[in-house]
Order: sequence, then structure tokens, then C-alpha cells
Amino acid sequence: MTYKSDFLNILTERGFIHQCSDFDGLDKKLIEGPQSAYVGYDATAQSLHVGNLISIMMLYWFQETGHKPITLMGGGTTRVGDPSGKDTSRQLLDDAGIQANIDSIKGVFAQFLSYPPATMVNNDDWLRGINYIDFLRDYGRYFSVNRMLSFDSVKLRLDREQPLSFLEFNYMILQAYDFVELHKRHGTILQMGGSDQWGNIINGVELGRRTEGAELYALTAPLLTTASGAKMGKSADGAIWLNADMLSPYDYYQFWRNTEDADVGRFLKLYTTLPITEIAKLAALQGAEINEAKKVLALEATKLCHGREAAEEAAETARRTFEEGKSASGLPSVQLALGAGVPILDLLVTSGLATSKGEARRLVKGGGAKVNDVAVSDETHICTSEAVNDDGVIKLSSGKKKHVLVIPE
Repeated sequence: MTYKSDFLNILTERGFIHQCSDFDGLDKKLIEGPQSAYVGYDATAQSLHVGNLISIMMLYWFQETGHKPITLMGGGTTRVGDPSGKDTSRQLLDDAGIQANIDSIKGVFAQFLSYPPATMVNNDDWLRGINYIDFLRDYGRYFSVNRMLSFDSVKLRLDREQPLSFLEFNYMILQAYDFVELHKRHGTILQMGGSDQWGNIINGVELGRRTEGAELYALTAPLLTTASGAKMGKSADGAIWLNADMLSPYDYYQFWRNTEDADVGRFLKLYTTLPITEIAKLAALQGAEINEAKKVLALEATKLCHGREAAEEAAETARRTFEEGKSASGLPSVQLALGAGVPILDLLVTSGLATSKGEARRLVKGGGAKVNDVAVSDETHICTSEAVNDDGVIKLSSGKKKHVLVIPE
């Protein structure tokens, strides 16, 4: 389908759209002039992860097509916890922990958006001062408990016979109120998010209509999985964080470089800004040539998140490591006092290549643990200063794709 607005056309062409509350109404509004849209992010960790990236890219394209994106930090709603997609309650953070997470997260947005015209706001600014009785009287009367129980965020938890606290049950009301507040403060007409947020967003659309007579819109993206069914944002080793201090640009590059063949074209559309014509050519590559498309995907995705210099350094490190078989200074590193020697199991855990000695032991037994590209078969092996190579480091590897440089103190 073709729209009059550039924004909806781009999102449709690139595969971002799952549902919209009113395509025609939103399309008409977008061509009237610059509009305001937002995505909300609760500060439950020190970094967002790749699973959040699709909504960040939606904000990116919103700005690129002449509009004003808002990143809403959930300083207030983080104190409640969103039950969507969860079997158990989130661990509640104190105010200091929430603020520390917000401070850590906000730098990522500056990589994708320009402030201004983009704006960052915190819903704690209006939620903290709410008078509970007044709020219930003014807004609670618009919410049907019967209907709230039908939304997936609640229904799935109850169907699994998992407890849902009254605190969490209030979350959708607070999120709906956020939409109303942003409309009053910034003229915001659109809330975007993942498809699991559909019910919460629609509540905001309806609350704005009932209390303010506002024409508000909902737009969601599909919750993505890889071709093999894995959830985006996760790997066998944990979350793929967007903050460089939690996941190095090299490891971020490698995550994209290891994309499954069947996902390359789709991910190029969603996670890079390359023209569609160029993406079509890359997606058409077959056999071994598809690896060239994966390198482009990894480079372009890493540029967006970490900048051109870090992305090119990561690409060069990967090239030297895998194509030339050389150690490279751009690999993740850890400083360690070798002393009389460090057991290989301890070294694998300390370097982050294994999460426990049990995992490290299995890695050794499976032939995946290597020191300076030589497999270690003895789990009692001790790494001493004699293992330091000509570059002054020990190259420690887990399989063919994960490497860490151990720098002797």
C-alpha cells in the first residue's frame, strides 16, 4: 500500500509496521506538517538492548522525514514495572538506581537522533506528584477492569497462573496517562512500540479521546525473531547491549556479522539506513557471497550505534582475526596478573568467555578453548607468562568467533 506521508511509506517498505489504529487518519495528519511521536523506555537496566533497536529506528525515520521524536524515559513507571511479556514481577529499583540507569541509557539515543528537534522527557516529572484519589476520580473511571483483564500483558500472566500484583495492574493506566500528558505538553499525536504494547498504547489513544477530545494514534512494530526462532536482543551469551561499556563495538559487530543467511535482507532494511535498491542487491547474494552482505550489515549497524570510527575498527579487527589469522589490538581485552600461572578454567571465566567453571570445563572438553589459536585439551592447564605472544598478550578464544586478549599486568 502507498501512503501520502514519507514516514509511513518508508516504514512499510522496510518492514516496520505490525498494526496501526488508523492508517488513513495518521497518514493525513503526517502530511499536515511536523508532528510529535514518542516511544517509552523504562530504565530497568543500565543499557537498552538490540530488542529495543527497532523502535529507536522508527524514531530515527520519524525525524528523517521532518517530524519531532520524543524519547520518554520511564522514571516514574519503572517504579511500578511493566508486566508485558513477563511471568514474574520485575525487581523494583530505588530512585537512585533508576536515575543511574537513565543517565547510562540516554547517550545511546544521541547516536541515532539529533537533540533538538528530538526531545527526551521523564514521566516522573508528572507521575510523582499525582494525588491518588484525584487521579482515580479523573482517569480511573475510564478503564474497565473487564477489558483490562483481556489484554495480553495481563491475560498471559493469569493464563499461566502466575501472580500479577495490583501495582503492575496499574501500569497500563499510567502508560495511557503518559500519552495524554505528552499530548497536552508537546502536542504528541502518535505512540509507537512493539506489538506487545498494543493494548497499553490503545488505552492511551482512547483516554486522550475521552478526556481531551484528542485524535491520537497507535503504531506498533512486529516483535522480531531470527529465522531460527530466537528472540532478537538475546544471544546464547546474554543480552546484546547497545552501550559500549556493556558490550564492546567489536562484539556488537560480530553479533550482526553472525546473522543467519535468511535474515540478512530483512535486517538490512530494519537496522541500517542503506537505500532499498542497494539492500536488494545485497540480499540477492547467494552461497559464500552472502558473507559480504553480512559484513555490510555489521558495519552499517555498528556505525549507527557506535559511530564510524568504532565500526571500522571492529571490521578491521574481524578481518585480521578471521581472514589473516592474526591477533588484533581491537579485540576485547582484560588485564590480569599471571603470577606463577592462572588455571585455564579461571582464565576463561575471568575473561568472560565462560560464565562458570562448569561451562569452561565443557568448553575445554569440547575442544573449543584455545590459547594463541592452539586448542587446550587439558582442563588443568596453567597459563603462564610463557604464553605471552610477540604482541605482548595472550589470545584466548572460545571457538572460532569469540576472542579476548589477556594483557599481563
